[in-house]
Amino acid sequence: MVDLVRAVVAGAINWDITLYVSTFPHKGEQRVVAGITRAPGGKAGNTSVAIARLLGRDQSAIIGAVGKDPLGSEHVRIFNEEGVVVTGLKFSEDFESGQAYAIVDEKGDNIIYSYRGANEYLRPEDLDEPERSQLISDASIIAIMNPPYETAVKLAKDAKRSQKTVAWDPGLKSELGAVKTRELLENLDYLIANQYEIANLTGIENYDRAAAKLIRINRKLKVVAKLGSRGCVMYHDKERVVSKALDLKSRGLKVMSTVGCGDAFLGAFVAALSEGRSEWDALKWGNCAGGLKATRAEARSSPDRQTLLKYLA
Repeated sequence: MVDLVRAVVAGAINWDITLYVSTFPHKGEQRVVAGITRAPGGKAGNTSVAIARLLGRDQSAIIGAVGKDPLGSEHVRIFNEEGVVVTGLKFSEDFESGQAYAIVDEKGDNIIYSYRGANEYLRPEDLDEPERSQLISDASIIAIMNPPYETAVKLAKDAKRSQKTVAWDPGLKSELGAVKTRELLENLDYLIANQYEIANLTGIENYDRAAAKLIRINRKLKVVAKLGSRGCVMYHDKERVVSKALDLKSRGLKVMSTVGCGDAFLGAFVAALSEGRSEWDALKWGNCAGGLKATRAEARSSPDRQTLLKYLA
């Protein structure tokens, strides 16, 4: 057992299969696949790796579920290689590891089908198992991504009782809305979401007003709105802090893919806070990591510490 990891991430672990085609077929038609890629993914998997690349080996841990199958074994191998602690993994004999299938045409448009698989079977009671409860107890910050909602609520409550910092990236769970997710929102320190997820939670497209609505639910909550190439904004009570995005063009860099940028942002934000850095630094780390990830095609291609600090300087 590894002692005192700094950050724990809970949520989905997937295997991503991407097919590249010239155009999408009509019903009943067949198309030739020009290329195919297979790579580890899942928001929690990506974020745990992003943290490990910045903090070093055994400082980041993953809580999630995979199948007792070849994909599950490959996830473990890759996590070990990246330095992510895997004692929080649950292995299912009944369900395959999660998988995501994407079809991308030559214009960059895509269609994605997701099979949640074992991801859906991380139960609230699984958090009480010694291996996972120890990770929660040791870490200074818990990042909740997209485990089953009931599991997310229990994790947030357990973490707050242990006086841990709790961050939530809602992803698709934002579609539940603020009323249905109130119990989770009440146990957060940070909500980190893009503008569309914030709109889904609140029913308000203006993220200034949407953030104010969320903070009325939890006066201690800090809402971080990720705005892509426009950087991010953090709201707390009546305070509004703007952090600019990394200027890629001035550094001779260009965008390859924005898939996974949010995971890189969250990983860097969490890593900075776990080191005791200021929230302002954490926002800058997040923007820089998200921007650098955009210059690479693979979803799990967040920067290492040396590269991040180079561009921050």
